[in-house]
Amino acid sequence: MSTITFEEFKKVDLRVGKVIEAEDVKGSKNLIRLLVDLGDEKRQIITGLKRWYRPEDLLGKYVIVVVNLQPRKIMGLESQGMILATDTETPILLTVEREVQPGSKIT
Repeated sequence: MSTITFEEFKKVDLRVGKVIEAEDVKGSKNLIRLLVDLGDEKRQIITGLKRWYRPEDLLGKYVIVVVNLQPRKIMGLESQGMILATDTETPILLTVEREVQPGSKIT
């Protein structure tokens, strides 16, 4: 795997978000639509975690969000960020140790 400089890494805007809505994407076997509170705004994020998580399991969870990722259309829905999870056989969401203000910057 290639390395990146610290300056390149600083371009990634990671923030804590709180999932305030979660629902299955109709017609999809894998997708869940999330509404994530980022403090000063709410973002829709489409995630492919349906095989491992039910929407109701995600409600109220604090997640780590890449907020400056270019929006992308997935099954006609705009995903306005990406939540981070492990890249293992069973993905596990990355979160914070305790409750924090939604929108808190990861440094």
